Amino acid sequence: MTSVDGRDERYVVGVDFGTLSGRALVVRVSDGAEVGTAVHEYRHGVIESALPDGGPALPPDWALQDPEDYRDVLRHAVPAALAAARVDPSRVVGIGTDFTACTVLPTLADGTPLCEIPDLRHRPHAWVKLWKHHAAQPHADRINALAYERRESWIGRYGGKISAEWQFAKGLQILEEDPETYRRAERFVEAADWIVWQLCGTETRNVCTAGYKGLRQDGRYPSTDYLSALNPGFADFLTKLDGPLLPLGDRAGSLSARAAAWTGLPEGIAVAVGNVDAHVTAASAQALRPGRLVAIMGTSTCHILNGTHPVEVPGMCGVVDGGISPGAWGYEAGQSGVGDIFGWFVRHAAPAGVDSHERLTELAAAQPVGAHGLVALDWWNGNRSLLVNHDLSGLIVGLTLATRPQDIYRALLESTAFGTRMIIEAFVAAGVPVTDLVVAGGLTSNRLLMRIYADVTNRPLSIIGSAQGPALGAAIHAAVAAGAYPTIHEASAAMGRVDEGVYQPNPENVRAYDALYAEYRALHDHFGRGANDVMLRLRAIRNAVDATAVPADTVLEVAG
Repeated sequence: MTSVDGRDERYVVGVDFGTLSGRALVVRVSDGAEVGTAVHEYRHGVIESALPDGGPALPPDWALQDPEDYRDVLRHAVPAALAAARVDPSRVVGIGTDFTACTVLPTLADGTPLCEIPDLRHRPHAWVKLWKHHAAQPHADRINALAYERRESWIGRYGGKISAEWQFAKGLQILEEDPETYRRAERFVEAADWIVWQLCGTETRNVCTAGYKGLRQDGRYPSTDYLSALNPGFADFLTKLDGPLLPLGDRAGSLSARAAAWTGLPEGIAVAVGNVDAHVTAASAQALRPGRLVAIMGTSTCHILNGTHPVEVPGMCGVVDGGISPGAWGYEAGQSGVGDIFGWFVRHAAPAGVDSHERLTELAAAQPVGAHGLVALDWWNGNRSLLVNHDLSGLIVGLTLATRPQDIYRALLESTAFGTRMIIEAFVAAGVPVTDLVVAGGLTSNRLLMRIYADVTNRPLSIIGSAQGPALGAAIHAAVAAGAYPTIHEASAAMGRVDEGVYQPNPENVRAYDALYAEYRALHDHFGRGANDVMLRLRAIRNAVDATAVPADTVLEVAG
């Protein structure tokens, strides 16, 4: 942290709502200095097995959250960050937020979450569906199939497939599994926009989530005719989804008296339009120019890249006009599991004595490339790009009685780098240049992992100069919303930071990884493109067993 100085300095607050916690960051407007931060853990975390307070059990692939946990971040983390910064709240001119996505919730017309209505609290579909809720895969499959059948123009903007994580798949799942909750929902809103609604009392939608997660292209959503063909009851979905749309960096409204009391900030200061944790990080990493790909690496990875014009890239999450910053076409791709994969191995598979990331990394770093004789597929949480199928699963090939824990750990690290290389090559093949990478997120501290990524992608790796990339990016947008800078580009140049070219590719390692990558790619296409659907069959068997193991009336209480 940088010490506070200058009586005339102004400050902004960025609040990053992650998967398990929310972080508030107080930032100096003039130069982006981070002067105070605080974290608040969500009380309920990720709700995966059963609803709170003795509620019903949940089926496989569900992931829910409690919106009250988000309000608690405003009540606890923001005042604590201000106290840590020793900043007079009167000098704070704006607040910006970012969120995981697609994280969505059904609400009443005034923004009240349905899960906070007593007679709906026992219904799983009334709760927030977290980004990694993957139970809507069958609905996504139908959305994709019908789009191809009808030759819908928008499907190509999403690489040919929309994800089970996104708004339409999750909305269709609610309709078909709990029609009453769907009927009661007057709004279906991204958490990124809902938290802004809570801050300023004004309902808005941001162009980022509307484009990437809500299928809004060329000024419109998919047609009512298309939605009716999916399910006649889905025809009114746009009335729940649509709202006042604003570009990134705009002012959504002014901080309400209620939110001022929560946060300790002055009533009336600027509240920035909502944003997504990955996309907002491009500003803090000074990575808004075309060709510079930002990889935000944590539990999962999002790949964010600006381009000069729209191109349809097979398997991408989408391309959106102004989706990362105004004046550019923003591209998004991603991997559904990265840090989660490494964490799974440490928690559940590594033996005592080496069951830590630090020890496994130390042992794995001593190996030459390829010495373990393994190659893995990075699908422990499904595949977001390029295959867009969350029913896929992980794989390790080459195991022998001589295989050691550090061998597997390194192979898992490498598998995620291979997945990123697949994404980069898809961009380049479609005509979207990728010149270099900037890495942000908690995994930047693993030097072995960063070296692997530089060697596998054969590109220089820069590292964001902040440990709080999303929160800093949210603060940068707050500065623009408050009028401190005219554009996000100018605010990024003044307040963002990056350490350039920290990791350079090693030519010998590049050649060795080319051979391993060829094997990864062969496995990727064999198991992911229909040659062998064993992963899908195994998941179906598992789900069938799970369904019989729990009485049906304790899983989803959705009857009228």
